[in-house]
Amino acid sequence: MFFGKPKRPVGCDIGSFSVKLVELKPFKKDEYELLHLGIKTLPPDTIVDGAIIDRIPVANAIKSIYEEEKIKNNKIATSISGHSVIIKRINVPAQREEELEESIEWEVEQYIPFDLMEVNLDYQIVKTNPGDGTMDVIVVAVKKEKVEDQVSVINLAGKEAAVIDVDAFALHNAFIYNYPESSTLVTALLNVGASITNLVIVKGEDVLFTRDLSIGGNQYTSYLQKGLGISYEDAEKLKKGEITMDGISQEDVKNIIMQVSETLELEIKKTFDFFKSSNVNDSIDRMVMSGGAVHTSGLIDFLTERLRMPIEIFNSFKRINYDPMKFPKEKLEDLSPKIAVAMGLAMRNL
Repeated sequence: MFFGKPKRPVGCDIGSFSVKLVELKPFKKDEYELLHLGIKTLPPDTIVDGAIIDRIPVANAIKSIYEEEKIKNNKIATSISGHSVIIKRINVPAQREEELEESIEWEVEQYIPFDLMEVNLDYQIVKTNPGDGTMDVIVVAVKKEKVEDQVSVINLAGKEAAVIDVDAFALHNAFIYNYPESSTLVTALLNVGASITNLVIVKGEDVLFTRDLSIGGNQYTSYLQKGLGISYEDAEKLKKGEITMDGISQEDVKNIIMQVSETLELEIKKTFDFFKSSNVNDSIDRMVMSGGAVHTSGLIDFLTERLRMPIEIFNSFKRINYDPMKFPKEKLEDLSPKIAVAMGLAMRNL
């Protein structure tokens, strides 16, 4: 991650439930100040399983935040996740970067389950291993149609997609800035979105493993809605423990929520087991959770007990300067875990 004077783009996290925008500016040395922050809920089924079904509500949400927050910076950094994204850490023979650029497609072909003509490919050299003459490289492949969808909706809003990132890396970016004391700990970052959950295992500035899970807050809402015969709006409020309803017992609500939480727990454990099988020297010390679904009633306590590790809620503003008159503390505390990805995107250099 780099810190300097060049203007940062506006971080724009386009999720299935809402659009989140964050704009930062450099503040003193290696610090940021919050300039703008906005969030708009999207109509149901606007985005399904990470795919933009209706571009107009998304574009309108972006434009609305820009107008309400009086944002003038039209350059946007956005990100992608889900099954259209493949992230692999591979080991290749040590070589100059120019050589790797020429051979990267041949090196990664066996790891990418798509036709390479259908993807945008990028990579980053992580480290060299002088002992065995190899180097570790993180490779990202994203389906071109996914990138085009994301760019087109930003263009429709009258803005420029200056950076296309991956949710996992944006989340990590926000984490290493806000939690510099965690450089020696292996941390699982769990970003529970509406339809996709990002699980990123990191150690300081090193991304050790990533996986996107096809489960999120929408499953809780759907199960409550169908299981209890209630509206989408009431299911959303029940999920967060904001209301009680006549004729519906808290025990029934708790049991339905637990069904989904157990599925999420199983996917997390499977990911941890896979990680441990190839990283025998690293044990996971703790988990930091973000995403709108972290407020699901009982979820953090459930995962703390089942995973047997300390879990805390991601504080996106831990090291961010802001004007408390413009951004009330109570508002930031509510939004903090929801805008972790947007915060990481807003830290990108153009």
